Amino acid sequence: MANYIHVPDEAPAVPKIDVTVDESDYRPGALKLIKELRPSWKPSEVKMKFFTDGITNKLLGCYVGAVMRDVVLVRIYGNKTELLIDRENEVKSFRVLHAHRCAPRLYCTFNNGLCYEFLQGTALEPEDIRSQPVFRLIARQLAKYHAIHAHNGWVPQSDLWLKMGKYFALIPKYFKDPEQNARFNMEVPSPQCLREELVWLQQRLSLLGSPVVLCHNDLLCKNIIYNEAAGNVKFIDYEYAGYNYQAFDIGNHFNEFAGLNEVDYSHYPGRAFQLQWLRSYLEAYKEHKGQGSEVTDREVEVLYVQVNQFALASHFFWGLWALIQAKFSTIDFDFLGYAVLRFNQYFKMKPEATALNLPE
Repeated sequence: MANYIHVPDEAPAVPKIDVTVDESDYRPGALKLIKELRPSWKPSEVKMKFFTDGITNKLLGCYVGAVMRDVVLVRIYGNKTELLIDRENEVKSFRVLHAHRCAPRLYCTFNNGLCYEFLQGTALEPEDIRSQPVFRLIARQLAKYHAIHAHNGWVPQSDLWLKMGKYFALIPKYFKDPEQNARFNMEVPSPQCLREELVWLQQRLSLLGSPVVLCHNDLLCKNIIYNEAAGNVKFIDYEYAGYNYQAFDIGNHFNEFAGLNEVDYSHYPGRAFQLQWLRSYLEAYKEHKGQGSEVTDREVEVLYVQVNQFALASHFFWGLWALIQAKFSTIDFDFLGYAVLRFNQYFKMKPEATALNLPE
C-alpha cells in the first residue's frame, strides 16, 4: 500500500542522517542529530527530556534554555517494530499530513528513528476526549484527515485485511517464560479460533460499504494534542496511518475512551453521545468534500452501525499487535495482558455489534 500515498510536489524533502541512537545511551547519538538540525545550539547546553507515554517507541525532547519553546523530538523506534510498521509509509503519511497543515514538520529520519517538530499543547486523558468542546474538535479534525483526497482520482483500497493477515502470521506460538506461556495458553484464544474470527470479520465488515479514506488508525488520547489558547486539536504519531475504512478509524477512537493503563470499557461511549459526535464529524466531512453541511438522521445512523461493527476489528487488530509486542518489545508494559483484554472485549461486544443493522 505504501507506494499509493502520494506526497504533494511542494512538500519539503526530508533528509536522512546516518546516525543510530542507542536507546540506553541516547545522548551522544541525539547530539549528532542536533548538530545537523540546530547547528547554533551548544552541545553542553542541550537539555533532554524523556516522554514516557508511548508503548511502541522511546521519545526524547531536545531543547536549550529554560523554556521548552523550540523542541526537537527524537523518536527511537522500538525493538522489531519494523515487523508491525511500514516506516516508509509513515514518512509519506507525515509529509502528506504536514502539507495539509494537519501535522508538525518532519525534520529528518535517521537509522532507527525520526526527528520532528514539537506541538505546543496538552496530550489528552480519557476524561478529556469526551468533554465539551474537545470531542467536537476531535470529530472535526478527524473529518479533515479523512477528506484529504487520493492522488489523481485514484480510488484507494484498504490494507486492513492484508495487515491483519500479516500480524496473524507473526503471533508467537509459545513464550519461553513458563508463567507467561501458561497464561498465553489459558487466556488467549487459540490460533484456529482467531483465524475463524478474522475470516468472519472480513466477510461481515466488507459488506458495510464504509468508504476508504486516509486514516490515522491509532487515535488514542495521548496522540491528541489540545491547544486551549488556539482552540484546536492536532493529532500526532502517524506510524499506523494509511488508507483504511472510515468507520475503523472512528470505532478505534471510541475504543480508546477506555484508556490504556487502567483500561475500563464501561467508558465506551453510549449511543446518544456517539450520535452527537458522528453528526459533528459528518458535518465537517461534507464541508471539506464540498458537499454542503446538511446531514440527515439516516446518514448518522448508517455511520453509527458501521462504526460499532468496525470497533470489533479494532479490538482484534490491537489484540494481534499486542501478542507480537509481548514477544519482542523492550518497553515495560504488560502486552500479553493487554492482548487478553482486547480479545475479551471483542467477544463481549460481538453479539451487540452484530445485532445492529443498516437502516433500509
